[in-house]
Amino acid sequence: MAGRLLKVSSLATVVFASSGFYLYNRQLDLNDLSVIRFGRAASTAVISFDYLTAFRHVEYGTEEYWTLKSKLSELFVSFEKNPQGAASLAQVHKAVLHDGRTVAVKVQHPKVQRQSSKDIMVIEVLVKAVNWLFPDFTFMWLVEEAKKNMPLELDFLNEGHNAEKVAKMLSHFPFLKVPMIYWDLSTKRILTMEFLEGGQVNDREYMKKHCINVNEISENLGKMYSEMIFVHGFVHCDPHPGNVLVRKCPRSQKTEIVLLDHGLYQVLQPDFRMDYCRLWMSLIKGDLSGVERYSRRLGAGDLYPLFACVLTARSWNAVTAGISSVPVTQAEDVEIRTNAALYLPQISDLLNRVPRQMLLLLKTNDLLRGIETTLQTRASSSSFINMSRCCVRAVARHKRSKTQSRRLRLQITLAESLSLWKLSVYELLLWVKGSIMTRWLSALLVFLH
Repeated sequence: MAGRLLKVSSLATVVFASSGFYLYNRQLDLNDLSVIRFGRAASTAVISFDYLTAFRHVEYGTEEYWTLKSKLSELFVSFEKNPQGAASLAQVHKAVLHDGRTVAVKVQHPKVQRQSSKDIMVIEVLVKAVNWLFPDFTFMWLVEEAKKNMPLELDFLNEGHNAEKVAKMLSHFPFLKVPMIYWDLSTKRILTMEFLEGGQVNDREYMKKHCINVNEISENLGKMYSEMIFVHGFVHCDPHPGNVLVRKCPRSQKTEIVLLDHGLYQVLQPDFRMDYCRLWMSLIKGDLSGVERYSRRLGAGDLYPLFACVLTARSWNAVTAGISSVPVTQAEDVEIRTNAALYLPQISDLLNRVPRQMLLLLKTNDLLRGIETTLQTRASSSSFINMSRCCVRAVARHKRSKTQSRRLRLQITLAESLSLWKLSVYELLLWVKGSIMTRWLSALLVFLH
């Protein structure tokens, strides 16, 4: 072990010293499985100056930075030099158009395109080094995912199209707000969109101050993502708190969720999505044969118990009992954290076995679970009911698409309606059970006896 540690320290010194010339003071974000990239720059002021320089000079490319570089006044009444937010790929500036509309202008860092290939090269070196030091850990899939997803995130036109697609797809949710894109002011490296304000989804103090119901937010977030994952198979894969805002609608005063940063989406293949639906239905009900069957179909093999625990962040005891019926406890969380360290080699093996689509879903699940934990709404019964509804609808739609028989389609629709009705009755019973009136009646009956 001492020899390995010496290798690690020596290698780290060499790699980081050599890569420091072009890493731009970025930090490695190991939580981002989608585009393992080097994170935020150290100084916002320095980067702001870099952007302003890019606006003044057209040397980097006329197509991407067009007249915005030298003619901001022709496009905007005002353009704030200090960014509203800074990320690893871009900064967002607030501006006002001549017709009075307030917009957010997302500008890609002028050197990101050239740096991205170098970033991936450094990642590949680091991953191979880790594999050399610890043969049990094989993370080449990180490099593969980075190479596939980096170009998508660097294309802001792709991000704009994703935003419009998800807005249309989930238009039946009145609580969801996706910024409108201004295509005439957008290119591959500059995206101009509707400016929307709000507090981060994990900011309980903001919600308390603005009278926003935490449970409502958590429930609506679950509805939104269950619909994306199970019904449509088109999933926003970066729901960290900076990309999910909450607010009161200025007009209606109703609570809204604002979904930002649409650069990275995962498109789930139909067969994969159906297996994933049925796996979650089995996990919710505690159907162990179903858990094993669909985990194996998703590539977990004999590691299906570990896969179930990783997917739900629950202990195997909770999985066997049905995660919807066993509340999360602090002791269980401690057990999971302890076991995570003990089973790192097996987890590494598992991540190499499952389809690449699963990696972004695991990341998405973790981010959503972190939000629920902060809001203290984790593993609520409503979230499982909403997931079940989406799974039932998705499976029924898939079955209908596979048959031409009207009779079979009718049977599938009736079975779907019955299942959804049962879920609604169950939800009503849970509400009655937890209502204040029920507690009062229970207390009254105890008093009378």
